[in-house]
Amino acid sequence: MLRVSYLLAFKNKTVWTIGPEEPVLEAIQLMADKHIGALPVMRDEELVGIVSERDYARKVILLGRSSSDTPVWQIMTSPVTTVSADEGVHRCMELMTELRIRHLPVMEKNRLVGMISIGDLVKAVIEEQQQTITQLERYIAG
Repeated sequence: MLRVSYLLAFKNKTVWTIGPEEPVLEAIQLMADKHIGALPVMRDEELVGIVSERDYARKVILLGRSSSDTPVWQIMTSPVTTVSADEGVHRCMELMTELRIRHLPVMEKNRLVGMISIGDLVKAVIEEQQQTITQLERYIAG
């Protein structure tokens, strides 16, 4: 069974974050610049929330708020559901499905070490299934 640590090994080691007092506009600009859909919200070394494009759409745009005047802490999701690097990929998919979320921060010893997305998980499961198919084809072919 694949673990989160396997996914992190192939991802960029940089985890982009934002502070809770920063304006939402800065968070959205960072997400656009880095081609990511969510940012962990950090106060010093502590994970205090997560802000996503969905949060922006629902809590800023639809409510008529100003992106430049609204601090991230007002729209972030908190508390944050996290996983460890030892967590199984299938369990992460279950969590994301149950909670209707698309991103999971990865924590080790209260330290943010990575982020995984639903896309990362789907890609890993497809890869795992393809390997299984290949092994079964080899077995059947003798």
